[in-house]
Amino acid sequence: MKEPLHPVEFAACERTCLIVDDDDVLRTRLARAMQRRGLEVKTAANYDDALREIEQASPDLAVIDLKMPGESGLELLRSLRERSPETRSVVLTGYGSIANAVEAMKLGAHDYLTKPADAEQILAAMADKQETPSEAVSFQPQSLAEAEWEHIQRVLADCGGNISEAARQLGIPRRTLQRKLKKLAP
Repeated sequence: MKEPLHPVEFAACERTCLIVDDDDVLRTRLARAMQRRGLEVKTAANYDDALREIEQASPDLAVIDLKMPGESGLELLRSLRERSPETRSVVLTGYGSIANAVEAMKLGAHDYLTKPADAEQILAAMADKQETPSEAVSFQPQSLAEAEWEHIQRVLADCGGNISEAARQLGIPRRTLQRKLKKLAP
């Protein structure tokens, strides 16, 4: 067995990793990085391909993109939990929101990371983190822009993605909401 080249330690049985992302370049680079760290990697570009990989052999670790064509990463996470409840999973997204993070954690994700995330960050997120009472918990308050973005994402999720209804509930013009949504998350 290969020893991992990263500082994060996993049990000897945790050696397989499934990477699910519709971005070919990201998926390939992440797969190579995980292989260099001693993991046997399988990849999938969408929900259906990922289910086939899971049915063939349950992975020990899974990295799942949130937004994919067809079924979302949350749907895949739900299916993964049913078929392979012992798999540790991390959800990756370029569109981070508290609502999505909470939903992913409720569905059993080990952690939730925003892109770009490298292999070390992903493996660290999957590792068991046991804090000792002596460790100080640092709190960094959200910026105003981050709080606004999270609130908009939550209202939009509550409206089922309907921009017009979300704008009405937020009390702003629809065009203003569309402009805010086109900006990248802070």
